[in-house]
Amino acid sequence: MRTNSKDIMDKISIKYSDIVAAQQAMKGITKTTGLQATKSFSKMANANIYLKLENLQTTGSFKVRGAYNKISHLSTDERQRPVVAASAGNHAQGVAYSSSRLGLQSTIFMPTFTPPLKVLATRSYGANVVLSGDSFDDAFAASQEYCKEHNATYIHPFNDPLVIAGQGVVGLEIFAQLPEVDVVLVPIGGGGLISGMAIALKEMNPNIKVIGVEAEQAASMFESRRNKRIVALNQVNTIADGIAVKRPGDLTFNIIQRYVDDIVKVSEAEIAHATYLLLQRGKLLAEPSGVTGLAAAISGRCSIEGKNVVPVISGGNINMSLLEQIVEQGMTQEGLRATIRVVIPDQAGQLRRIIGVLERLKANIQDITHNRSTSNVTVGHVLTQFTINLQDKAQLDIIAHELAEIGLPCEVAQ
Repeated sequence: MRTNSKDIMDKISIKYSDIVAAQQAMKGITKTTGLQATKSFSKMANANIYLKLENLQTTGSFKVRGAYNKISHLSTDERQRPVVAASAGNHAQGVAYSSSRLGLQSTIFMPTFTPPLKVLATRSYGANVVLSGDSFDDAFAASQEYCKEHNATYIHPFNDPLVIAGQGVVGLEIFAQLPEVDVVLVPIGGGGLISGMAIALKEMNPNIKVIGVEAEQAASMFESRRNKRIVALNQVNTIADGIAVKRPGDLTFNIIQRYVDDIVKVSEAEIAHATYLLLQRGKLLAEPSGVTGLAAAISGRCSIEGKNVVPVISGGNINMSLLEQIVEQGMTQEGLRATIRVVIPDQAGQLRRIIGVLERLKANIQDITHNRSTSNVTVGHVLTQFTINLQDKAQLDIIAHELAEIGLPCEVAQ
């Protein structure tokens, strides 16, 4: 439940007018992203689902909104100093792009494990990238040392009034696109996006439900809200790296306590499945942190039946190796890909018999492996493994039957 405590209200310096001003400031810089109705996800959620496509925003996420609003408000004196941020992804690109548009030089500290594509993207927006440390905390510490040495201006990813006001523009756009919206589902990391959006939406219609969504294994805001104080997690471990925040901000915590109706959690499996379904059914690429709202909607984590619901797809900058795993797992779960094992005599022509069955039944072979040295087969035989793409789940049973008919029974790998 939201709280109306005057103490909390006194701590909140961001007003609706600040968000409207931010919208004007970023005209011609950021996009008004689309709001897409979707029959597939509406059917899954038993609600009217509209996707707010911040994955198609400039730099690939909402982060550029807050970064630009903050940097555009720097004083003349601050603009003479370096602009600094610490980030492993979207905030880095938002700060780099915004700084370049305003003619400023930025230095971004990123952990050494940051995927090369994200480093290259950040540099492509004009930033000087410094790889430092084995964790975000290490990169952050290095950025703070740099700020002290160079009297630089640090751009916080979420716990800053101007950043929050910039992110709140997403709420203004949603209301303009769908005035009859009932529920908005927003990913939560540090809480900057949902804070700005909640202020905007509640000002325009207090009856709109604003619900935050966190990964179960990175639920720092959920725990903070439950304990009515800021709680720092010992560790976070989630594929949704964009919202893997150990400690939420004090400013965002106070806003969420005042304006946000509820926070729910989604599992790693639900996040991965939503990422896959968005790509497979919606033809939209998003990162795991960006789909938590959609995951909550289609997995029944909140009561939205029959309502007009907007999950914010907050970003699309996904690690390609992670995407490959998600697609593989998703196809397997939907019965569109399977792995079968067949023990065959180690004789010429035996492999061709299996391939002949698969070819006749129109199963596309993704991969084949042989293993003669395993102790699981008798001497003179070979363990073969086929990864195959299927037309539907029923096709696998037909393949198994056909192989058994020619004396080569298969086992489906789990």
